[in-house]
Amino acid sequence: MKSRKVYVSVVAEIDEEGNKKPMSIKWEDGRTYEIDKVLEVRRAFAQKVGGTAVRYTISVCGKTTFIFEDEGKWFAESRI
Repeated sequence: MKSRKVYVSVVAEIDEEGNKKPMSIKWEDGRTYEIDKVLEVRRAFAQKVGGTAVRYTISVCGKTTFIFEDEGKWFAESRI
């Protein structure tokens, strides 16, 4: 199944050491999703759309998914 890179708006909490914790995502159609939990943060390859970035493994509405941060821009992988 083909995927595309979708740039999203993210509300994040940033602590005194500069660590980022995403709290919600605003999708391209305007819908906003609260992030239940951040499960993992690490540099990784975006397998479906290519390129490396900081990958956040997150839980949204009880489902595990990924968002990525690359040079201050956030994106997700979306099916075409």
